[in-house]
Amino acid sequence: MHDIRTIRDTPAAFDAALSRRGLAPMSSDLLALDEARRACITAAEAALADRNAASRNVGAAKAKGDDAEFERLRNLVAAKKDEIAALEEESRQKDAALRDALMAIPNLPMDDVPEGRDEADNVEIHRWGTPPALDFTPVEHFDIAGVKPGMDFETAAKISGARFVLLRGAVARIHRALAQFMLDTHTEENGLTEVNSPVMVREDAMLGTGQLPKFGEDSYLTREGYWLIPTSEVTLTNTVAGDMLDEAALPIRLTAHSLCFRSEAGSAGRDTSGMLRQHQFEKVEMVSITHPDHSRAELDRMTACAQGILEKLGLAYRTVVLCTGDMGFGARRTHDIEVWLPGQDKYREISSCSVCGDFQARRMNARFKPEGGGKPDFVHTLNGSGLAVGRCLIAVLENGQQADGSVVLPAVLAPWLGGKLTLTPEGKLV
Repeated sequence: MHDIRTIRDTPAAFDAALSRRGLAPMSSDLLALDEARRACITAAEAALADRNAASRNVGAAKAKGDDAEFERLRNLVAAKKDEIAALEEESRQKDAALRDALMAIPNLPMDDVPEGRDEADNVEIHRWGTPPALDFTPVEHFDIAGVKPGMDFETAAKISGARFVLLRGAVARIHRALAQFMLDTHTEENGLTEVNSPVMVREDAMLGTGQLPKFGEDSYLTREGYWLIPTSEVTLTNTVAGDMLDEAALPIRLTAHSLCFRSEAGSAGRDTSGMLRQHQFEKVEMVSITHPDHSRAELDRMTACAQGILEKLGLAYRTVVLCTGDMGFGARRTHDIEVWLPGQDKYREISSCSVCGDFQARRMNARFKPEGGGKPDFVHTLNGSGLAVGRCLIAVLENGQQADGSVVLPAVLAPWLGGKLTLTPEGKLV
C-alpha cells in the first residue's frame, strides 16, 4: 500500500512511476479524497471544541439563573454531539474510500527496472549451463515412457476435475525428493529457517501480502471464510504482521514447503497439458524481512539461492528482469528464473524473486525500531520460489530423458532416493 504523505509531497513523481506501468495519473483523485477526509477531521475537531466550550458554560449559566442561556447552551451541546458523530462517520467512510483506493494501486517500479509492455521486453541478465544435446527428438514430461505409469491425469480428473494430477510410485518419490533436497539446501547452506505453516488463512493475511482485493478470483475461499494460500509467501510474510521488531532481528530469512492453490481464473487455454499449470501444486518458498537499506542486495542473494538449486541439479537456466509491464502487483523489481525444457524446446519460468519494499509492510503494519533510536520504520519484504516443485520435476524428467524412455536423474538427489538414479522405461527406480 502506498503512503498518502509521499503522494502529497511528490504527486508528479508518483504519477510518473505509474506511467511506467502503463497506468493513468491517479494523484489528483487520491489527493482530493485525502483533502475531503482531512476536512472532515478538521470540522469534527472544531465542533468538538465548540461543544467543550459550551459544556463549560452550561454550569455558569445555570448558576446565574440565566434560563434562556442555559437552554441555548444545552441545545448547542446536543447539536454539536450529533454534528461530531456525523462528521466522524463521514470521516471513517472517506478514510475507508482512500484506503481502498490506495490498496488497489500496484507497487511502483524501481528506477532500474526496464520499461516495456509485456514479457517480450524483459531483459536477460544471467545464463548458466547448456541445454542437453539429444540425439533423438525429446518429448514433454507426460509422454516419457518411464513417467507415464507414475503421472496419472485421468484418475485425478475423475476425483477432482481438470488441472490436477495423481503421482504414483517412483515419480511421487522423485517429487518428494526434490522438495526435501530444496529445503535441506536452503536451511543447511543458505541460512534460511524452515517453517511448516498453515495453508488456510484469514482474509487479513491475504490483504497483507496483496492477494486481496485485486486477485480474489484467482484464489479459493472456503465456506468458513478461510482462504487457501496461493503460495506460502502469504503465511511466511504475515508472521511479522503487526509486529514492532528490533533492528538487530533483521534480516529474517524463512523457507517453507507447502501445498499451493490457484484457480487460474485468467489463464483459460494456457498450458493445460501436463503438470505445468495446476490448481493444486507444491512449492518451496523463500521470504526475507529486511532493513530498507539492505533489501535490494537481499534480492540478489535470494535470486542466487534459487539459481543454486538449479545448478546443483545441472539444469540449464536463464534469469531475466521483468519489465514494468510484466511485473506483479506487489513487486518493485522481479527476477524470473527460466529453466530449459527440452520437450517444449524453450525456457520456462520456475522461480520468481521479488523485492516489494515497504508495500506489504504498510498493509500489515510491520515495523522495526532503529538500534540507535529514532522513529520506527516499516520493514522491507521479499519473496521468491526456491523452487516450484512440480515444475522442477518436469525439468528433471525432460532433461534426463533417454531415447529408450528411461530417465537419468541428477546425482545430487542420491541421498533422498536411496542412491537410485535411473527411472526405467517401465517406471521403476533402480
